[in-house]
Amino acid sequence: MSKSEIISVKIGAEAGQGVKSAGLMLAKLAIRSGYHIYNQIEYPSLIKGGHNVLQVNISKDEVTAPRRVNDILIALNQDTVNKHFSEFSADSALIFESDSKIDTSKVPPNVALLGIPLSKIAKESGNSDLLINTVALGAVTAVLGGNLVILNELIAEEFGNKGEEIVKANALVAEQGFKHITENYKKFIKGFLVPSDSVSNFVPHMAVDGNESVALGAIASGLQFAAIYPMSPISNILAVLAENQEKFGYIYKQPEDELSAINMAIGASYAGVRAMTATSGGGFSLMSEGFGLAGMTETPLVIIEGMRPGPATGLPTWSDQGDLQMILNAHQGDFPRIVLAAGDAKEAFELTMQAFNLADKYQTPIVLIIDKNICENTQSYPLLDFSGYKIDRGKFSTQIIKEYQRYELTPDGISQRTIPGSGNFFIANSDEHDQVGYSNEDAETRTRMMEKRMTKLKVCKEQDMKKPKLYGPESADITILSWGSNKGTMLQALKGLDDVNYVHINWMSPFPTEALEEMLSGAKFILNIECNYTGQMARLIRENTKIKISESLLRYDGRQFYPEEIIDAVNNIRSKK
Repeated sequence: MSKSEIISVKIGAEAGQGVKSAGLMLAKLAIRSGYHIYNQIEYPSLIKGGHNVLQVNISKDEVTAPRRVNDILIALNQDTVNKHFSEFSADSALIFESDSKIDTSKVPPNVALLGIPLSKIAKESGNSDLLINTVALGAVTAVLGGNLVILNELIAEEFGNKGEEIVKANALVAEQGFKHITENYKKFIKGFLVPSDSVSNFVPHMAVDGNESVALGAIASGLQFAAIYPMSPISNILAVLAENQEKFGYIYKQPEDELSAINMAIGASYAGVRAMTATSGGGFSLMSEGFGLAGMTETPLVIIEGMRPGPATGLPTWSDQGDLQMILNAHQGDFPRIVLAAGDAKEAFELTMQAFNLADKYQTPIVLIIDKNICENTQSYPLLDFSGYKIDRGKFSTQIIKEYQRYELTPDGISQRTIPGSGNFFIANSDEHDQVGYSNEDAETRTRMMEKRMTKLKVCKEQDMKKPKLYGPESADITILSWGSNKGTMLQALKGLDDVNYVHINWMSPFPTEALEEMLSGAKFILNIECNYTGQMARLIRENTKIKISESLLRYDGRQFYPEEIIDAVNNIRSKK
């Protein structure tokens, strides 16, 4: 395998046949062999059944996006062949169940057909038909030239808590799947996954998705309370938090709905602890009232919003970027909303930690936007590092303060914060109020309080807001502008494009107006790319800058952009120019 080459393996089956676990195991095998991975998972919004598919992308170089084609397709059922027979690369193979009479007549003639009695091996060697995914895992390891010893180590780790018999059964069927390839299809074995020469010097990497990295970032930030109602695509955040609460000493509370979730988190923060909640678009709509309450009472709060296609239930297990304008404009009236957007799991980890400090410093709700692709797609990274992170509680004190005013007017708009029981008297309610907290409808008081709160955005912009990041040459023939999980696709596409750069935006509110205008002042052609119908980022840019976007490429089918599509779009623009 050359440094830039990517090998893509897609596993397809009915829900319950272990697609995700097999794909993650293959990804870990690649990582431990000295390679980088990117896993893309797709599945329907069904309680049971339906077509599940996961693509594992492997490369010696960093890989940040899925591919439109597959080098190996593992079909555990007929549906996988029917849906993906047109996605094969030029030199590819199909691993399929040979005993179930799977019809391969539509598979292109250049594809190597590697039939394996998956169910027979699973039953005879593992005493369970449920192990066909592990048989297939052993088989694909052999085709890729992978190391069976490393695979057995992973099996022992994965199934160790289920007992020695389960470990032995999985190891045995994986070995039989591996052996079937080496004995029957030796000429199709490739050296793609042979452990790298530099594997002994390979920096330790982890396979992590955005949900896991958000949870880890929250724990690293000193999380003390989380209330999250399960809703795709953020449900695994609560799963990770719930599993680790005793180990790290915080409280995870399972509320009855999203309204309870945000109000519990607000109450916990009011009491002085670092608190968060998480939801998707529909849940955030329900949280809107609490969102404004946190803004009016100047209560720190971190909200994670995982986007999926709407409106209403929409496509609950697919991805989208249609919530941006809703988040920026949710709730009535004006209050300082700081809104960040991660581009991948690593950024989700880092921005979660930053969000907690920003919430405490500016005493206002912070929303971190992610999307389904970030939430559930797995990528390899060096071990996430928080050694340089310092918890900043801002103007927070539990000491008795003489003549304390909770909402004191200050030059930076940030007042001294304390908590009930500290000996300081104050009032907090949803009405407009004076500096102590008493409800007040005086025009001058209203004006001064509104200006006080909104000053926080100006200060945040000056002190904490980061500039958009430029990838590629400083000057280019075409500049791509995007945000969210499109980042990985753009970075992968740049490897196949000349004279193209990419500007990635993380801050939505306050918006980096001046920095963006400066970065794009010399841009010759700007291509905006996002996953929504109306071009919500383009609209935000028009509202805040004088930048003229030349063209937009929009996608709103719930699917992820492929790097090949971006390359095609750029080449099409050049042909028209």
